[in-house]
Formats: sequence, structure tokens, C-alpha cells
Amino acid sequence: MKKTLMIAATAAFMMTGLAATEATAGGLTSKCKACHSFNKNKMGPSFKNIQAAYGDAATLAKVWESGFAPADRHIAGDENNANYKKYHKKAKIMTAQYKRLIKKNVEKGKFTYLELANEVFSK
Repeated sequence: MKKTLMIAATAAFMMTGLAATEATAGGLTSKCKACHSFNKNKMGPSFKNIQAAYGDAATLAKVWESGFAPADRHIAGDENNANYKKYHKKAKIMTAQYKRLIKKNVEKGKFTYLELANEVFSK
């Protein structure tokens, strides 16, 4: 009986810790890594390319805050960007991810757009 209670308590503790980690901007950037990496383009542009395109976290945060329209994105919305064609085609995928992962969590008060942008720029 004690062993069962100990296992249940350990599982509950681990789940609580995981939930707390995922509620932070740092936890969200771990989900972002499914499509983005630091210096290599994957399904989405690398954090390095995002940093180069936006210049600073405040600029990236403003684009997210304004609704993340493809025309406002410095990669998918800029025809002069070398990666425009590739990422403009994928803009619908990122728009859905933005709404589900970023906007929804900001509205819940889990982090701000600027906190998440700072995480992207800290990578």
C-alpha cells in the first residue's frame, strides 16, 4: 500500500512540475523546436534566421501582438527575403500554431509576447 501511494505521489509531483514548466515561455520554446532549431532551417526558419530578420525581441513581440499576419512577418511576408517562397507557403501552418500555442497562452496570462520573444532571442 505504501509503495502504491509513493508511486502515485511521485507521479503527481512530476506531472505538476511538468505543467509548471510548460506554462513558461521557455517551455513553449521547447515546443517551437519541433519546427525550428537554432542554426538550421527545418519546417520553419531557424532561431538564428528569425533573429536576423527581426533584429530584436521587441520587434518580434510587436508582430505577434498585432496578430502575426503573414504580410507583417519579416520572412514569410517579405518577398526580398531569400527564404520568402519556402516560408510564405507554410504561413498557414504557423498561423495555426501561433493561435494555439502563443496567442492562447498569452491570453491566459502564462507569459507575454515579449517574454516569449526574449526566449527566442536567447537561443
